[in-house]
Amino acid sequence: MVLPSRALDDRPDPGAVLTRAALRAAALLGLTARELAGVLGLSEPTVSRMKSGGYCLDEASKSFELAALFVRLFRSLDAITGDAATARAWIRAENTALGGKPVDKIATIAGLTDVVAYLDARRAPL
Repeated sequence: MVLPSRALDDRPDPGAVLTRAALRAAALLGLTARELAGVLGLSEPTVSRMKSGGYCLDEASKSFELAALFVRLFRSLDAITGDAATARAWIRAENTALGGKPVDKIATIAGLTDVVAYLDARRAPL
């Protein structure tokens, strides 16, 4: 089925949607602008512009991919914990399985993928 061109024009911009989702996830997890900037590989001023609506993640950028992983992390953690307070506590607590605090681990790409894999495994054990 081919959609009319008008219907395609009405789709929300993926960059705008993911930008809002990443900001919301960071807020619910209690991450600072500096911490979110580290996760996304952006500067702190760029995160500030994201918050004010002056910057949107580009679908072709590495930051877009990192934001998608970060939102996946949040969704997995939310499914496991069920509330924001527990998720905020977990992200800042020492985790022996991860070898550190998740908030520190997610500042690198390898750490972010490790935390996502850990949460995915905890969310759907075999």
